[in-house]
Amino acid sequence: MRIRSLIAVTAVTAVAMSLAACGDGAASGNSSAEQKTIRIAYQAFPSGDLIVKQQGLLEKALPDYRITWTKFDSGASINTAFVAKSVDIAAIGSSPVARGLSAPLNIPYQVAFVLDVAGDNEALVARNGSNVNAIADLKGKKVGTPFASTAHYSLLAALDKAGIKESELTIVDLEPQDIQAAWTRGDLDAAYTWLPSLDELKKTGKVLITSRELAAGGKPTLDLGVVSTAFATAHPDAVDAWRKAEAKALDIIANDPAAAATAVGKELNISAEDAKHQLSQGVFLKPADISSSTWLGTPEKVGDLAKNLLAAAEFLKGQKKIDAVPDLATVEKAIYTKGLPGVLQS
Repeated sequence: MRIRSLIAVTAVTAVAMSLAACGDGAASGNSSAEQKTIRIAYQAFPSGDLIVKQQGLLEKALPDYRITWTKFDSGASINTAFVAKSVDIAAIGSSPVARGLSAPLNIPYQVAFVLDVAGDNEALVARNGSNVNAIADLKGKKVGTPFASTAHYSLLAALDKAGIKESELTIVDLEPQDIQAAWTRGDLDAAYTWLPSLDELKKTGKVLITSRELAAGGKPTLDLGVVSTAFATAHPDAVDAWRKAEAKALDIIANDPAAAATAVGKELNISAEDAKHQLSQGVFLKPADISSSTWLGTPEKVGDLAKNLLAAAEFLKGQKKIDAVPDLATVEKAIYTKGLPGVLQS
């Protein structure tokens, strides 16, 4: 175990050093106020973040900044990029954020926005012909999911709810696109993933449980916008501009669904009709709700999102996925409430 742990630590360190050695300002962490660049990590799931990217909302708001968008396939890889100081802002799930704030990662970043609350856009699906009709049938089966993601967290929560031990099945670490390929080959009996790959799996599979159902049972997952603490300290006005751009995207989803679907469709290379269907499966907050006591809160009182992340970390510790759980005060410091609620109302 000790040898394997040393090998794992060495491998992670090597990846981090490799990432830090490349890219614009990667080694310095872009923490200088004079370094007017923003390195954004995004993921290809239907959200307001894709609207911000596709419509160039941040570029219009910050013409003096050089803004780069890099696609990542999972929160785990985004966490690695933060460790390497090669990312400033990212769209990432709540489970990888809980991991990132916990030992051994202890990543210095802060949650500054709620992109969406997982609903029917994440789910556990059993492949037709696998003889899996309920979660209890997964014993002895092979299930694919991206490790350290919200889907992985939800899969573990679903198994725990059904009284099934992780050791009673085989869980395979696969990115969404790789899940589709393995599914087509018949290598998987089930998978927990998100849109747009989820819709493809549904064509030849059966939904066993969704993240919306798990949220109702006390295990919610979210997609969050996080910013490195160093960048937020050096560029608070840029963080405000980014939050306002994300808030505008939420307004577009709510008030101009056609425009939202068109933008998301272009980013995902699907039709606007399919994008509209995928957007309808998520839960998107109103900008004013983000600073409520349920979510981020205000500088005077941090919202319950901190407790949500702490509960996720406690669950992950119980599943032996992290070394230690941070205290509530540490998690509350990782909620970026500066300027709320005003910055999202102007």
